[in-house]
Amino acid sequence: MNVAIIVPARIGSTRFPKKLLHKIKDKPVIVWTADRIKKEAPEFPLFFAVDHESLADVLRRDGYDVIMTDPAHTCGTDRIAEAAQHFDADVIVNVQGDTPFVKKEHLEKLLQQFLDPSVQVGSLMQILPEEHLIADPNYVKVCVDKNSNALFFSRSIIPYPRNKNIPISYYEHIGVYAFRKQALLDFTSWPVSPLEDAEKIECLRYLENGVPIRMIETGFMGVEIDTPEDLQRAEQLL
Repeated sequence: MNVAIIVPARIGSTRFPKKLLHKIKDKPVIVWTADRIKKEAPEFPLFFAVDHESLADVLRRDGYDVIMTDPAHTCGTDRIAEAAQHFDADVIVNVQGDTPFVKKEHLEKLLQQFLDPSVQVGSLMQILPEEHLIADPNYVKVCVDKNSNALFFSRSIIPYPRNKNIPISYYEHIGVYAFRKQALLDFTSWPVSPLEDAEKIECLRYLENGVPIRMIETGFMGVEIDTPEDLQRAEQLL
């Protein structure tokens, strides 16, 4: 299987402007992510699809390969799809630039799913145990079917615990994906879908177009940095 890792990175962020350039222990978040991927998965080509020279500069300074992409892209998947046209990879792995805790075992479990030819898109999830985080719309929740394919992603509490007498596990969607190249290119050919637009969760575009997303449960893999509070939590973990 020919695999490439592409990290989408944009300078703008509604909840946390320029978050990828914020520093943890004197190193920008995007470089923490880059260094972690390089350490955990050195066997795969690694590229950064960015929309601004300030991101390109800090990455190039540390020796990373950068592809400048259209700043008008509204989501990371569109940005990766533009960059992926430069490669012949069978499977493209997307690690978000604000995910500095990815581990080799997570990537291996994700890629193993693609031994099944029916899998076109896969992603990761982890147990979300804290009640205040389950209720937090900054944490995207996912429900899956018995085959571990995603049923729905939402910023709301799903499933809703109307029956208080049964145990319920809540899963946080982690921003690490893998796509067969054609599935990635298909994504860009579809317009933004209604549920995607309502929730502002791009992977809903796949579900609304009938493409299953295979979800893989991992152990705890840290914090995705979406808010200043997440940055503080990540700093404690790092």
